[in-house]
Amino acid sequence: MGRFIAVVLFVALLVPGVLLARAWGLASGRRAVAGGAVELVEPTPEGLDTLRRQAAHGRRWRRAGLLLGIAGIVGSVVMFAEASVFLWVPALAVGLLAGVLLAEATRPRPRWELTSPARRPRQGEQISAWLVWTMRLVVAGELVAAYLMWDGGDLTGPAAPAVVAVPVAAWLAAEVALARALVRPMPAAGADVPVDEALRTWTAHLVTAAASVTALLPLGTLLLWAGIDLGDRVSEGLDVLPVALVAGGFSALAAGLAVAGFLVSWLRPVRSSAPALAS
Repeated sequence: MGRFIAVVLFVALLVPGVLLARAWGLASGRRAVAGGAVELVEPTPEGLDTLRRQAAHGRRWRRAGLLLGIAGIVGSVVMFAEASVFLWVPALAVGLLAGVLLAEATRPRPRWELTSPARRPRQGEQISAWLVWTMRLVVAGELVAAYLMWDGGDLTGPAAPAVVAVPVAAWLAAEVALARALVRPMPAAGADVPVDEALRTWTAHLVTAAASVTALLPLGTLLLWAGIDLGDRVSEGLDVLPVALVAGGFSALAAGLAVAGFLVSWLRPVRSSAPALAS
């Protein structure tokens, strides 16, 4: 009976990760609608210039993020020698995610004429509130897990500040980008409105996904670590806590990898070609 309860608990704790991946799958439909709307209009010269500038800005920051990741790998080799081989992938991933977040948080303001009086869309028109609040809850959960492991003496050394600092910095950058996308006034020209909506949608999803990944993967690792360590200490009977921790760790890791896959698909910049309805 105890083993049955453990299996049911394990499967139940995998459900949140599946639901999160499903929600991001549905978000791809929002991207298709926003990108398709841009193809149905002919933007003004200012709108086309904005698209070019935004695309170039994103590429520059993502290249800087790649260089930052490579610098992190070099730094880890210098500091930890052969032991740094396990840090290469995390260092590169952190650099790439930092490039994505900084690109969206520092987007240049469009040069088109703005509405007067200023009109601004609601955040729900750009991204599902469920995804944004999931990002915030995952960051909070990762910080709680890191604190509990640090308080118990299981998380020490240089890994402790990194596990806390990286998700917090990513969350702050994401909140800045979300706020900027929310408070920016809409363009006055109707032909530029779909372009503006698409740019806001891209920014909201990119930063939410990037911040979610930087929290989900460390959270999953910490939960797995704690579950395996606690399971080794259980000598008699069946304790559901190690099972719950391991299941939660697997769920967080799977969700983090799934969100990372959707993040890659969102990196393609907003484009505008000849109007789709032109004859």
